[in-house]
Amino acid sequence: MSVPIVSLVTVVVTAAVTIAVAVADFVPAQFVLANSAEIGVPRSWIPVLGGLKLAGGLGLLIGVAGVPLVGVAAAVGLVAFFIGAVATHVRTGVLHNIGFPAAYLLASAASLVVLLA
Repeated sequence: MSVPIVSLVTVVVTAAVTIAVAVADFVPAQFVLANSAEIGVPRSWIPVLGGLKLAGGLGLLIGVAGVPLVGVAAAVGLVAFFIGAVATHVRTGVLHNIGFPAAYLLASAASLVVLLA
């Protein structure tokens, strides 16, 4: 089955930005430490959260490379992950940077729609 180019770009870009933010977790980048502390995420969780993002991003790529069920599972996982991130921002009242997890959520949801189509 052929994947339309817009669909392919949607999933690949989502995977790329998700993997990039996972790498920032592993470094860990200063903005990751600051944002995590602000919303009450313990520093010890950051590598685990990065691992989940990395697995999701790689799963999306595996999905478009020919194993669609892996891609769908990855997209579902990322949607759930970023719903949790947005909810955490709302719960803690840290809204000035909620656009980042919200954008990742939208990209993950778009990828899920594409992979289910």
